[in-house]
Amino acid sequence: MSTQQETPRIVVGVEGSPSSRAALRWAVRYAGLVGGRVEVVTAWEVPGEASWSAPAVDTTFDEEDAERRLVEEVRTVLGEDGASLVRERLVHGHPVEVLVDAARGADMLVVGSRGRGGFRRALLGSVSQQVALHAPCPVTIVRPEAPAG
Repeated sequence: MSTQQETPRIVVGVEGSPSSRAALRWAVRYAGLVGGRVEVVTAWEVPGEASWSAPAVDTTFDEEDAERRLVEEVRTVLGEDGASLVRERLVHGHPVEVLVDAARGADMLVVGSRGRGGFRRALLGSVSQQVALHAPCPVTIVRPEAPAG
């Protein structure tokens, strides 16, 4: 039996909202405290893909461009040095399913409290709420940071 423990794996869902940016910063700080590594996950799906309508086709979606934008978002939030500490993954699928799957074997899943969609007055977004219910590891839900001033 090995006496060495594996490096903690922290998964964070990012989609460009203020609370997901705060979640990314929180995940990197936490990973620094526990000696962990951060995996940044962004889910993408074609609008209408899961509905009962005709087959969904999005001829404008460019996966390479989406990956580039994810890397740029991470660099914008963390800076060049911080970005070098994380691994980015763009995954096709519904955000809840993608994040729950990515969290298998993780020590922590971090998400923002509210994403780009939903109701402004909701305390929790539908993705963060569903992830909290179904994740196979502890979940931290991060609220957006208050503006300075």
